[in-house]
Amino acid sequence: MSVLAVGLSHRTAPVALLERVSVTGEELVKLLHDVQQDDCVAEAMVVSTCNRVEVYVTVDRFHAAVTAISRLLGVHSGIPAEELTPHLYVHYEERAVEHLFSLVCGLDSMVVGEGQILGQVRQALKLAQRQGTVGATLNELVQQALRVGKRAHHDTGIDKAGASLVTAGLALAGDLTGRRALVVGAGSMSSLAAVTLARAGVTDIVVANRTYERGARLAESVGGRAVEFAAVAEELNAADIVITCTGAGRHIVTPGMLTRGAFLLDLALPHDIDPAVRSVPGVRLVDLETIQESGIGSHEGDAVRSVRALVTEELRAYLDAERAAKVTPTVVALRSKAASVVESELGRLMMRMPDLDERARDEVAMTVQRVVDKLLHEPTVRVKQLATCPGGDHYAEALRELFDLDPKVPEAVREVEL
Repeated sequence: MSVLAVGLSHRTAPVALLERVSVTGEELVKLLHDVQQDDCVAEAMVVSTCNRVEVYVTVDRFHAAVTAISRLLGVHSGIPAEELTPHLYVHYEERAVEHLFSLVCGLDSMVVGEGQILGQVRQALKLAQRQGTVGATLNELVQQALRVGKRAHHDTGIDKAGASLVTAGLALAGDLTGRRALVVGAGSMSSLAAVTLARAGVTDIVVANRTYERGARLAESVGGRAVEFAAVAEELNAADIVITCTGAGRHIVTPGMLTRGAFLLDLALPHDIDPAVRSVPGVRLVDLETIQESGIGSHEGDAVRSVRALVTEELRAYLDAERAAKVTPTVVALRSKAASVVESELGRLMMRMPDLDERARDEVAMTVQRVVDKLLHEPTVRVKQLATCPGGDHYAEALRELFDLDPKVPEAVREVEL
């Protein structure tokens, strides 16, 4: 099975199209299962964020899998194939692994270096685990990717290379000191927004969330206050800054709700705020398109170059380990077959020499085993070394052919000391 990634992001599609493709909740679960149930897919995981939708799968047929995933993305979004396909990218095998490693490090984000993607990929894996759509291959790959992401944020200055979407958006709001803010939502992005506002000197923070208790916990953590979700319209016109990220899938702020000017930051996809509010006097709306166009946090610097080098290093190590793992069953099968031959020949020898004392028997057995071990040592070490090179699987194939090995039979792959 090989790893395949198919998706679209802010780099390949306009935000308006991403908004239509974005999936959350039950629709995300349904897409996950529909992909995994395709005949050519063994495992599946979907990463859906405010600026990307990516499907990761393990497959045995490349073209059939790409076609199936592209079709399912179109079906779930209601977008015709001819409109969606030009915006899709496809990464396969080594390129898919490299893309995932770069993604979790923040290199492919709208704001380079932002850390939210690490948690979003972690949540995507957890969902796939709960739904039973991932197996050993994707689980191990994504776990390794998360370790690479943690290392990038810990060992380099990538966190400082770019801001989060919240910071990037608020950078366009000017001085925040002493201003009043309304945060709509209480998820991870809204929590980051509330903390960022508090650190920037905003002293009056109001949090509105569908689940009041969750909103109250967030408000308390930043010294603000919580209100019921029904009070959004009232609080909206008392705030200087409004940040929304609810995942409601519909507009919760419309032009008719606004009676005064304010700075509005919409971090949701689909949008929480109707773009038509820009027609209201004194209102400034910043959304994902605005942040994308601003170019904030998209620069290349020493930290970014350091992370790219780290990704290259980690990718090489991962691929070497994968190639070595593929040859392991062949090595196990060879040693297992050798052990069977030794056992059989020693048994035959003992039948021919029944009067041989126990000490002599042990000495003969040890001598034969040492001879076999020495003969096999160099080939098995070399085949594992060569397996890490491009085309290294051919050496394992030659070993199987020369010794007539079948690494798939149960007795051949039992645990032995290699």
